Amino acid sequence: MLIVADSSPLIALAICKGLPLLDQLFEEVNIPQAVYDEVVIEGKPVAEELRRYLEGKVYQVDLTTVIINAGGLGQGEIEAMVLYKQRQAGYLLVDDKRARKVAALNGIEITGSQGILLLAKQSGLIGYVKPYLERLRESDIYINERLILRTLQLANERE
Repeated sequence: MLIVADSSPLIALAICKGLPLLDQLFEEVNIPQAVYDEVVIEGKPVAEELRRYLEGKVYQVDLTTVIINAGGLGQGEIEAMVLYKQRQAGYLLVDDKRARKVAALNGIEITGSQGILLLAKQSGLIGYVKPYLERLRESDIYINERLILRTLQLANERE
């Protein structure tokens, strides 16, 4: 199955050392050029790791062929949704709350970085999600504490 990814969950998965899980869970990982441009900016967290990981996974998107109600979304999120439709992906990997709502309204199947961790645990690829979540907590990226607690609950793990 193909998954198209937005920038925030890629950064989150790189920080918590979960990027390899994407390749184990999905046959193919694709991103649009705008997402690539967002995550490999010099000085961004894990930019060099993402540059290496995303080699051969970047696609150009023709925004003139698809219209999505994208009020308030960034270029990467819009292109990721268009690429999802164009490549007939199974999932869109996106963490942003507004982008998730727009995706759902457009019939796009979504998951987030923490959803990937849960799927990896359910598939037997990892024993626990908590170490990954702890690495996210220790980083400089924003992560919703209620969502972490919910993820731990769904994984049958304790805080």
